[in-house]
Amino acid sequence: MSVLRDYATAVSEPTLPFSLPGVVSRYDEVVSPDGGLRPGWKAMADLALALTPDELRRVEGEIRRFLADDGVTYVTAEAGAQPWQLDPMPLVIDAPTWARLDVGLAQRAELLNAVLSDLYGPQTLLASGVVPSACIFGHSGFARPVARPGAANTQPLVLSAADLGRDADGDWHVLADRVQAPSGLGFAMQNRRVIAQVLPDLYQGSDLHRMEPYFSALRAALLDSAPGVASPHVVVLTPGPHSETAFDQAFLANALGMPLVQGSDLVVRDGWVWMKPAGWPHARPRERVDVIVRRVDAEWCDPLELRADSRLGVAGLTEAVRRGRVRLVNGLGAGVLENPGLMPFLPAACEALLGEQLRLPSVPTWWCGDPDAREQVLDRLASDDPTLLVRTIDEPRALLADLPAAELAALITAAPHRYVGQDVLPLSQAPVWADRTRAAARPVVFRSFTLRYGSAYRPLVGGLATVRAGEETGPVTKDVWVLKAAPDDPDQGLVESAPPEIGPTVPTLAPRALADMFWAGRYAERAEDMLRLLLTAHHQLEQLSRRHSAQAAESTGVLLAALQRLAGIRLPDPDAELRSLLLDADRSGSAAHAIARLRDALEGVRDQLSGDTWRVFSNVDRAARALRSAPHAHRTAESAGRMLTAVLSLQGVTANMMRDPGWHMIEAGRHLERGLQLCHLMMATTTRRRAYRADREVLEATLTVAESIVTYRRRYRGSVRTADALELLLSDRDNPRSLAFSLGAMRTHLAAMPASTGSTRPERLLEHLETALEHVDVTALTATDGEHRPALTEFLVNTVAQLEQLADAVAHVQFESGPPPLPLSELALIEERTVA
Repeated sequence: MSVLRDYATAVSEPTLPFSLPGVVSRYDEVVSPDGGLRPGWKAMADLALALTPDELRRVEGEIRRFLADDGVTYVTAEAGAQPWQLDPMPLVIDAPTWARLDVGLAQRAELLNAVLSDLYGPQTLLASGVVPSACIFGHSGFARPVARPGAANTQPLVLSAADLGRDADGDWHVLADRVQAPSGLGFAMQNRRVIAQVLPDLYQGSDLHRMEPYFSALRAALLDSAPGVASPHVVVLTPGPHSETAFDQAFLANALGMPLVQGSDLVVRDGWVWMKPAGWPHARPRERVDVIVRRVDAEWCDPLELRADSRLGVAGLTEAVRRGRVRLVNGLGAGVLENPGLMPFLPAACEALLGEQLRLPSVPTWWCGDPDAREQVLDRLASDDPTLLVRTIDEPRALLADLPAAELAALITAAPHRYVGQDVLPLSQAPVWADRTRAAARPVVFRSFTLRYGSAYRPLVGGLATVRAGEETGPVTKDVWVLKAAPDDPDQGLVESAPPEIGPTVPTLAPRALADMFWAGRYAERAEDMLRLLLTAHHQLEQLSRRHSAQAAESTGVLLAALQRLAGIRLPDPDAELRSLLLDADRSGSAAHAIARLRDALEGVRDQLSGDTWRVFSNVDRAARALRSAPHAHRTAESAGRMLTAVLSLQGVTANMMRDPGWHMIEAGRHLERGLQLCHLMMATTTRRRAYRADREVLEATLTVAESIVTYRRRYRGSVRTADALELLLSDRDNPRSLAFSLGAMRTHLAAMPASTGSTRPERLLEHLETALEHVDVTALTATDGEHRPALTEFLVNTVAQLEQLADAVAHVQFESGPPPLPLSELALIEERTVA
C-alpha cells in the first residue's frame, strides 16, 4: 500500500480539512489537478510511491530518536521546552518554480534593505508621502536613537527571512517579513540532517541543493561585516537558554564557529564592545567584539537608551553602534520592516527606490490609517467577512482573534494607524503523516532566508516549512527540497571558493559561561552520587524484604536517612520515595532536580559542547518514561541504573574537550561537589557506632556509594574496619573518590584559571583544607563517646563549611562579582529611600 497513492485519492474528495468559507479547493504541493504527481515529485516517483505506512512508522520513530539525541527543542512560555516535530515527507519545489521565487526573494531583500537605509537616513519615502509617517513612527520597532535623518545608513540588512504561502492558483505571497532577528536557519539545517539519515535512498536519489555551502557563505558575510578589521571577532547574542529558539541560536553559533553570548557577557568601555573577562569588573577586558549577530529584539538590547528594565542587553550598545564601532546583524531598528502596515506601500517604494516593479507580492493588506482602506476594512467587518483578519501593526494577532466585530471596529476607529486588515490566504496544502496510518492534507507555510553575500542578496535554496497537524498539537515542520535544473549545478548556486585567511583565536570565556560550566560539573557529580546512593538504598530495601533482620533494617534505615539528609522526605512509602527522587525535578536535592539543573547549565554553553552531550539527557528521558509507565519496584532500580549510565557517559564527552578554562571549571565543580557529597554521606553513615554486623553493612554500603568497595576489598581482603574505610575515603591520594584526591584535583584546575595567581582567596582556602587533611589522625576520628564519634562529626561539619566557603570564593574571583544590574527606575527608588 502506497501512502502517496492513498493521499492522492483522498485529496480528490470534495470536502477537505481546514477548509475556509468560500474556498472550494487549495493548491496541493504534491498532487496536480489531474490526479498525477507534481513535477518535483515525478522526478523521484519510483522511490516516493514505494513509501508504505510501515516504512513511515519506522521513519517517524527514527526521527524522534535522532531529534531527542541531538537535544532539539522549541521552548514555549506555557509548557517550557517541547520536542521539535519534523514530518517525514519533505516539501518539494521543482527548479522552474524556484527560479521565479528566487528572483522575487532577492529583490524583496534588496528592497527591504533600501527601505531600511532610507527610513534611518534620508527619509525620502516619508518626505514624498510614498510611505505615511504615522505607519512608521507609530510602530514600536522604529528605533529613534539610531535614526540619522539626512545621513546614509552604514549598516545594511545582512540576513532576512520571509514567511510565504501559495494562493489557490499556486502563486506565492509574502505573509510576513522577518528581519528583526530571523530565526529558523539552524532548525532548517537540523531538519535536513535528520531527513538525510532516515530517508537515505530518497535523499540520495534526488538531485536537490545541499545546504552546507550557504553556511559557508553566511560565515564569510559576517566576517566581511567588519570592514577594515583583519581578524574580526563575531559573536551570536542570545536571550539565553530559555529563549523559544535557543536550539536554533546555539546551532547557528556552532555551525559558524562563533561564540554564543548573552548580554551579561559583554560590556561597553571607551565606546567599544568587549567580552567580559573572568573576575570582572576587577580584571580588564582584552577581547574586543566587532560583529554581533543579534537574536535579541532591539528594544531589549540597551537598558540605557531603549528599554530600561532589560536584563538581556548591553548598556551603551546603542552609542557603540552610532559610532560605528560595532556592527549588528541585523541593525537596531530593523524590526520596523516587520510592520504589516508597510506592505501596501512596498510596490510604490520598490519603484521609487529600485526603479522596478515588485515581483513577489504581499498578502493583500489594508492599512487603516488610510481613510479608503479603513472604510473597506470596516465594511468587511460589518458584513462579518470570515476571510478578513484584523491585527495590530506590532503586536501578536492572537490578541485580537476572539474580539467581536463591533469591538474591533471601535478599536480601529479610535486609533486607525495601529491596525491593518489582511486577506486570509487559502494556503496550499501538503501531506502530513498524521495518525501513524495515513497522510492527511494540511496547510503549509514556507519560511525562506536571504543573505547579503558580497554586493548581492542570495536566497537559501531551501528553507523551513511549517504545518499544523491539529488544534491539539503544536506546529510540525518539514524539510524543504529544491531540485536542481541539472545534476551538475553547484549547490546553492555557489561555486566553492577558498575560505578567507583568518588567524586562529582562543575566544575568551565570559564569567557567565564559566559559572555555567562550574555548576554543570557540580550538578553532574550531584546527580551521579545521588543515583549511586539511591541504587544502594534500593538494593538494601530488596534485601530487607527477603530477610527480616535487625541488622538489615538498621542499615536500610541509615541509607534512607542519608537520602533524607540530601533531599528531605516527601512520601512515607520507601518505594514511592525512591521513584520521586528519580522523577520529581521540582524536588530540591533529588536526582531529577540535579539532572534538570545540569541540563540548564549546559544549555547556556551549548555552542562549546559536542553534540554527544544531548544523548545523555535523551537516555535519561527514556529511562524516566519507562519508570512512569511501569509501577513495579524492579523498574526503579532499572531506570536508576540507566540514568546513572547516561550521567557517567557525560564524563566521556567532557574528556574530549579542549583543556581550556571551561573544561577546568567543569572539573573543579565536579571535584568540589564530590568532596561535599562524600562528607554528607559520611555524616549520615559513619559518625555513629553500631553493632558489628550492622556497622559492617553500613560501611560496605558507604564504600559502594563512594565507588570504592572494589579497591577496599582488594586491599583489606574482606576485613571491614571504620578506620580503614576512613583512610581510603579521606586521605588516600590515589583513590579518585577520596577527599584528598578531590582537593588535589581542584588545586590543579583552579591554578589553570585566568584569574588565578597562586595566592587568590580560593587557592588559600584550598591550601588550608589540604594542610588540615594532611595532619588529621584517622584513628582519632574513629574514637567514640558512647555511640557517637564526635571528632569525626566535627571534622566533617567543618570540612563541609570550608568547601562551601571555597565555592563562594571561586564564584567571587572567577565569575562576575559586584551587585547585579538594576533598572534605572529601581536605582531612582533606592536613591529616594537613601535620601529620606
